Amino acid sequence: MDSANSQRDKLDSTNSRRYKVKVTEDGPYLVSGGVPLLDEIECIGDDGGPQGWKEGRRYPAKENYALCRCGHSRRMPYCDGSHTRVGFAGAETAEHVPYLDQSRNYDGPELWLSDAKAYCMGAGFCHRGGGTWSLTERSDDPEAKKAAIEEACDCPSGRLVAWQKDGEAIEPKFDPSIGVIVDCEGRKAGPLWVRGGVPVESVDGRVYEVRNRVTLCGCGRSANKPFCDGSHDE
Repeated sequence: MDSANSQRDKLDSTNSRRYKVKVTEDGPYLVSGGVPLLDEIECIGDDGGPQGWKEGRRYPAKENYALCRCGHSRRMPYCDGSHTRVGFAGAETAEHVPYLDQSRNYDGPELWLSDAKAYCMGAGFCHRGGGTWSLTERSDDPEAKKAAIEEACDCPSGRLVAWQKDGEAIEPKFDPSIGVIVDCEGRKAGPLWVRGGVPVESVDGRVYEVRNRVTLCGCGRSANKPFCDGSHDE
């Protein structure tokens, strides 16, 4: 796990001095440091399922801004104060536990896969070709290995991470940014995709494990706040 720890420390030291997402009590996410904000559109593959992402509109650059956490803003993705009007109760319920301590591992001949179900936001990239888990188990087949890596890397929440057998995580390259996830039909799908090691700080000042990619709840209904758990689709 030395490689995983090294990667986490690098993300932490690189970005925590400038960028931050702060969870406020029963209110919005306060974003500081000029984190770029843009739409990220879910692409559809030949089989009709999700496959890959493409960049959508970019929002005007701001040094500081507030993003809706209750799901009722009329200025999405920005906060308009609706959390006060609706009496939003946004207490955090996620544990401050490292990802690998929450994950189950699946070992394959050429890869292994870590899976922390608590982070699932229901994007659906993991179902193609029999599923990322099955593809990992068949990773001595070059095509299965390639597909397993693609599916794990397309997972916006980082629930799934593919690893080299030497313990090196296979991660997509992200600059610090926040993606407003948009589904294939052009609808805002709910969560906020925080990328590139931007720290997320809880109400009480503790910083969640700094990761390359996480998704934050934007509908207010997640049972794993501040992280998305797919409740926006219910």
